[in-house]
Amino acid sequence: MIILTRVDHRLLHGQVAFSWTQNLGADCILIANDDVPTNDIRKTTIKLAKPQGVKLVIKSIEDSIHALQSGVTDKYKLFIVVDSIKDAYKLAENCPEIDKINLGGIKAKEGSKNIGKAVNVLPAEEELLRKMVAKGITVDIRQVPSDKKVAVEDVL
Repeated sequence: MIILTRVDHRLLHGQVAFSWTQNLGADCILIANDDVPTNDIRKTTIKLAKPQGVKLVIKSIEDSIHALQSGVTDKYKLFIVVDSIKDAYKLAENCPEIDKINLGGIKAKEGSKNIGKAVNVLPAEEELLRKMVAKGITVDIRQVPSDKKVAVEDVL
């Protein structure tokens, strides 16, 4: 069962590993990213941040979609972490059970606008967020679970 999908450019770090995983009661974290599976330095760094007693799976976006569609992840309380809105959108398009997306950290880029603490979006990403909301996906902005939820449609 997918508990939450989070967009965070840092992927797995203290906030995600401990605050979110504990708060959600997740027993498995899926890092869905096209670079990490082939980048040994990033992979090692992410493995070091893994909380004890929680399974960590690192897959490309396509492999993540296949795993989610196949049902092999159904036995877990799954917390998915991606590093971009584009990746979250692609997962949600292919896996209808993704119904909640949290925006936690998206660094500023040329042409992006700030829509929340540490959340910056480009016009194309804004469009993807609007599409997800229109499909009934709940998209909120929160750094940590104790922060007040800010609905993305209220700040776009």
